[in-house]
Amino acid sequence: MTRNVETVAPDASLQKAAEMMEAADVGSLPVCQGRRLLGAVTDRDIVVRGVATGGSPVDMLVRDCMSEDISYVFEDEEVEAALKRMEALQVRRLVVLDRTKNLVGIVSLGDIAAEPRATDAEHLGEAIAEISQPSLPFK
Repeated sequence: MTRNVETVAPDASLQKAAEMMEAADVGSLPVCQGRRLLGAVTDRDIVVRGVATGGSPVDMLVRDCMSEDISYVFEDEEVEAALKRMEALQVRRLVVLDRTKNLVGIVSLGDIAAEPRATDAEHLGEAIAEISQPSLPFK
């Protein structure tokens, strides 16, 4: 997992969050108060929940657009549990929390694939196939 994760405060502007995403070359940021995870904000959240509603990215705050109910895995869970959660949710990354729900890092499929002892290639391939399946037909 990646431990030194860039986070954004809930009272930061959407513009600040977008600048942070651009600088880190990422499309989402965990929203934290200190180390306490409050949610996440994505580039899509900024566009759809902010800009598209007529809101100003300078005046709107991250808390106005973030998702509060995000999926996670605990740092002491097995890699297999993380892979199963990614498969079920069809996501490629999960935030990692300690048991007091403070942010510890983010684990991605790439992190798991890059660690040869994390899981066997067959299970990793199955997880990637499941995650890559469209959840709804495209219209």
